[in-house]
Amino acid sequence: MPIPLSDPQRLDVQTIDIEYEQPACPTQHAWARVPVEPNQADRAALKDEIRTLLKARDAVMVSHFYVHPDLQDLAEETGGIVSDSLEMARFGRDHAAQTLVVSGVRFMGETAKMLSSEKTVLMPDLDATCSLDLGCPIDAFSAFCDQHPDRTVVVYANTSAAVKARADWVVTSSCALDIVGALHAQGHKILWGPDKHLGSYIATETGADMLLWEGACIVHDEFKAFELKALLAQHPGAKVLVHPESPKEVVAMADAVGSTSTILRAAKTMEASTFIVATDGGMFHKLRTENPGKVFIEAPTSGSSATCKSCAHCPWMAMNGLAGVAHVLRTGANAISVEPALIPRARAPIDRMLAFTQAVRAGTQAQAALGAWVPHMGAA
Repeated sequence: MPIPLSDPQRLDVQTIDIEYEQPACPTQHAWARVPVEPNQADRAALKDEIRTLLKARDAVMVSHFYVHPDLQDLAEETGGIVSDSLEMARFGRDHAAQTLVVSGVRFMGETAKMLSSEKTVLMPDLDATCSLDLGCPIDAFSAFCDQHPDRTVVVYANTSAAVKARADWVVTSSCALDIVGALHAQGHKILWGPDKHLGSYIATETGADMLLWEGACIVHDEFKAFELKALLAQHPGAKVLVHPESPKEVVAMADAVGSTSTILRAAKTMEASTFIVATDGGMFHKLRTENPGKVFIEAPTSGSSATCKSCAHCPWMAMNGLAGVAHVLRTGANAISVEPALIPRARAPIDRMLAFTQAVRAGTQAQAALGAWVPHMGAA
């Protein structure tokens, strides 16, 4: 059975979809900043240096599933973690180290800093950002919220600290269904941002009344159902694993839909030897490492172009590299800062999410886990 299955019969759930012109999101600059792959000797030397510097600086690495395999392996080898954005921040908060090296994109560094404001948070490249963040500028989003004061504002974690500060709830792809479902059960109408595909999926699964910001991940938006169907014909026994930032036509073909952790769990537990996976290509390292003997195939995209060398990989994630990690540990450069006035306002909806997920893990009733909160904290 799919975990969870997106029912194609439910894809016609009515939502209100407001279209906003999304700022251009060229990737040439990001691809130009991708580090040159070091040779084998330099690679080994950089890893040794990083291990030494982590100890010297009382530092720990937290890496996302989408970054280079070297950064994933090194994080785990040195007592850090490879995970999604929420677990990265939570791990950094709970770890004794006073310096966090975040291999990911800027909103992940910001979230880690907000949960660990007393710690130093370093990133290999501060220009590593996210198309969802870029496509949801605070002024436009705040105006959008002000136009709909009757709605509860729920934003995806892939947003700036300022946008989070404007929200009532922050969610990740691993907890969005539960939180929106609980809010819907209490009668809340939702204003959602920024990923329209994830928002549409959540509306379909929960039946919630959702007003969607018009944003999309440049990676997941490129997956194509027509080509996926043709690929399935070549691998008739394969199971399809899909991240819900993908278009609904792709989601409808999935055997399992969910966050990076859901995809990992599905690959381990489903009775199949071949999987077609619609998410960032960086995920394949962990999938193959944890499932030797199984075959993982990239879901088809619209193909390469002048602005997208590899549509199944985020160019900003690719900007993280061993040399960058070594540099920030040597120098203390690229420290993340968040405007102090934003931190308590942005942390409030994050803390609600953390309290909710903790309550669910502990077996507490989801409705009770919503707790008491005051909606619409005002413009950031």
